Amino acid sequence: MLPIAVDAMGGDRTPSEILAGAHEAARLGFPIVLVGPPSLDTGGLPLIEASEVIAMDDDPGKSVRTKKDSTLVRAAEAVRDGQASAMISAGNTGATMASALLRMGRIKGVNRPAIATPIPVPGGSPTVLLDAGANAEVQADWLVQFAQMGSIYSRHRFDVASPRVGLLSIGEEPGKGDTLRKETYELLSVASGINFIGNVEGRDVMTDDVDVVVTDGFTGNVVLKTLEGGMRTLVKALIAAFGSRPEYKEHADVLLPALLPLYESVDPDTTGGAILLGVDGVCIISHGSSSARAMVNGIKVAADMVERRIVEEIRSAIAS
Repeated sequence: MLPIAVDAMGGDRTPSEILAGAHEAARLGFPIVLVGPPSLDTGGLPLIEASEVIAMDDDPGKSVRTKKDSTLVRAAEAVRDGQASAMISAGNTGATMASALLRMGRIKGVNRPAIATPIPVPGGSPTVLLDAGANAEVQADWLVQFAQMGSIYSRHRFDVASPRVGLLSIGEEPGKGDTLRKETYELLSVASGINFIGNVEGRDVMTDDVDVVVTDGFTGNVVLKTLEGGMRTLVKALIAAFGSRPEYKEHADVLLPALLPLYESVDPDTTGGAILLGVDGVCIISHGSSSARAMVNGIKVAADMVERRIVEEIRSAIAS
């Protein structure tokens, strides 16, 4: 496998956590190339030099066009030019997407790329939510294509033989939702190669009742951030409750071994990152606050998707 290009300067905890994650991944046997400034101490890992950095608050489109020697742009170019098999960044999400789109290009026939985020389901396979933020406004036929790409991702990432696809709406009945949802429902109902099970609601996303949930990027991002915030609040509340009275400590010590695996399953660092489906290369977008552990897991996802030829699978499906 060609090396995975790691944006060494992307994220809130750069470069220390990014470098630590890259080195741990390298120790595990994953080929790594860092993308960063010439002065970066890589600790022996190879470096693609880039003199500019796109900040978290930079305008995505403008920064990609003007900062042509940025780490994000150079990482995307490395994939395009065959220097790297995939790219990963915890930096500016919009700029990561724009870099991949403008440098790698779209797979022929793909209307719009979409961010596919695995949502943890305790005791089951994650639910793939897309779009999680790439396209705030969409068309019905785009959502059908998201369903197609999401199904391919679910099969190859989580080994789900026939992913059940649900359309996120405000009710399960076919007539529920706005005009976009109603039109999309009709298209998905007759789409070939998609195991469409109908409308699903927000409460269904973290259950084993659906494998792929399709929606627009605005709604998807709100759902994602709401779930992240809700899980974080719940964990903090549990920890606070355990420590609220001395007599609870003994019971907490007994319960913690059972609760830790549950916490592990819902921790965003376990997922490592979301994949941008529809671009002509593997691009993993990690959380801005990613730790070294998150970067290792994100690199594992990138390598897995390269090995499972996710881009080629989507290209073949769209073409047919």
